[in-house]
Amino acid sequence: MFTKQGPTVRELAVQALSSTERGYDLLAPKFDETPYRTPDRVLDAVTRAVRELGPFDTGLDVCCGTGAGVGVLRRLCRERAVGVDFSAGMLAEARGAFPPGSEGPAVHWVRADARSLPFAPAFDLALSFGAFGHFLPAERFGLFAEVYGSLRPGGQFVFPLGAPPPVGSRAYWSLFGFDAAMRVRNALWRPRFVMYYRTFRLGDVLEDLTQAGFVVRLLPLTELGLRPDGSPHARLVVATREGQDVSAGS
Repeated sequence: MFTKQGPTVRELAVQALSSTERGYDLLAPKFDETPYRTPDRVLDAVTRAVRELGPFDTGLDVCCGTGAGVGVLRRLCRERAVGVDFSAGMLAEARGAFPPGSEGPAVHWVRADARSLPFAPAFDLALSFGAFGHFLPAERFGLFAEVYGSLRPGGQFVFPLGAPPPVGSRAYWSLFGFDAAMRVRNALWRPRFVMYYRTFRLGDVLEDLTQAGFVVRLLPLTELGLRPDGSPHARLVVATREGQDVSAGS
């Protein structure tokens, strides 16, 4: 699963017995050498799909980690891209990946908890990759409400969502076993490390987005492949904060 430059088993064990924030601080220097980083093919597919929804001036990467999503925003936004994360270690790696003076829109980094975002309605686009397993189902509506409040009227919150693996498949049991192990770990050990793969279900997600005020649609990411029944392996969730920015054209 890991390259020679990736974390050792011991390093992963220490991370897993830490809090979520501390664990990612420890993992940050080697994060991009793990399978946890969103693959480039997913980043590219999302970039191409979202480009058709623009144009965009300002973008926000929610739970930006080492900055893969900010790289997407720099390809989509004309003026500014902002990455927000609660891990100082991850932000340090992200800053190193996008040094000041790089070509493209200005990039800014903010350390904050996504459950309490420090932004006014300032963004045309918000996106996130691979972070939602770090939020318990009861926290999801609040997270979506925070993103909603950070978008201008007409702004869009987008993220890819993969189809669940077939029941009984190797992938199904792998994710089931991981979540079960995490539940046992969190029942027996403090601080908790929140990371679950099977709690972010499409129906629940759509309901919480709608309750937060979004109007939601799904776009197939067909270039990421099709399942045997012809449905896509992944969809792009597009959640729009409707309304018109009263400052537009003034």
